Amino acid sequence: MSFDNTDLAHEQEHATMSKGKIWKVFFILLGITVVEFIIALGVPHTVMSDTIRNSIYVILTLFKAYYIIAYFMHLKFEKYAFIAGLVLSLVFIIYFIILLLIEGHYLHGHMFV
Repeated sequence: MSFDNTDLAHEQEHATMSKGKIWKVFFILLGITVVEFIIALGVPHTVMSDTIRNSIYVILTLFKAYYIIAYFMHLKFEKYAFIAGLVLSLVFIIYFIILLLIEGHYLHGHMFV
């Protein structure tokens, strides 16, 4: 069985995912989660508005999603699949957010009159 250069390069990229790298990603995810819990449970609502709080949650959740997809699903090493997965996911997320905002505005305007 012979390997060409692309197979060797592909295996070398996956070989960089060592135990140390896995633990590093784990602690990054743990740190982001701790920050989310501190904001949720430790920061009073009088200090931070709900809009800022929700924006921080969305940003931190996107960071966590990136690390999970890139390292634990190994899509960082698959450039096309990673880009296609992110773009497709982002399109659906934006679509659903817009859809929920439109529906919420409609219901708020018609049910509570």
